[in-house]
Amino acid sequence: MPLRAVVFDLFDTLVDLRFEELPRMEHEGRQLPASLKRLHELVVERCPLDFGDFLRELHAVDIRMRAVQVDEGREISTQQRFEDLAERLGIEDPALPAALTDIHMGSIRSTVFVPEHHLALLRELGSRVQVGLCSNFTDTDTALAVVEDAGFREHFDAIVISEAVGWRKPREEIFRAVLDELGVAADEALHVGDSLRADVAGGAAVGMRTAWVKRRVADPDKHRCEYDGLPPDHEVEDLAELLALIERGES
Repeated sequence: MPLRAVVFDLFDTLVDLRFEELPRMEHEGRQLPASLKRLHELVVERCPLDFGDFLRELHAVDIRMRAVQVDEGREISTQQRFEDLAERLGIEDPALPAALTDIHMGSIRSTVFVPEHHLALLRELGSRVQVGLCSNFTDTDTALAVVEDAGFREHFDAIVISEAVGWRKPREEIFRAVLDELGVAADEALHVGDSLRADVAGGAAVGMRTAWVKRRVADPDKHRCEYDGLPPDHEVEDLAELLALIERGES
């Protein structure tokens, strides 16, 4: 079947999240993102609790949130995360979750790095096939802002973010959503991402061809050993290799 579309993951595929560059703070011998202090400062204005208790309450919310994400494949937005935190703390301030979301997402956006050649790659791919984006992320507005900042948006024929559709990769629903927007069959599309479980297993399960990009994978051999799903059709160190695959008809 001829290739009609290439669908990309966003984070650590098209753009990098360099969390290692976040400002840090020390708490009880642990290094934590400094943005947690800013979140605590907003919360403590409305609810008197120390920083340690704040971390424990947020951790409890995160455990429940991740269980839903992993076990059910449903997306929980960052806004909902902070609404749940406010409810746990008995805070009745409808503006607080949005303010906390802004701080958290601003911190994430500050770590984004865009490899120089990715814009040209999308432009070139777009002259040959349709190009889509299918990303797990808990705040659609932030994901779209990252895409816009990188200059990528005009080169996508479809953009699907998990927070908007309510499902996370590797769930079938999110892949079906981007395929429907592109108007292509699964076997006419190649999905490209850095996660074996989310991108490779998820894409393969719906019948897409897959490429595992290892540029940001710290230990590819370890990931392979821990993965028991369908193997990727291709492994690439850099997205630039995709053009050669398409030219050779290997995708």
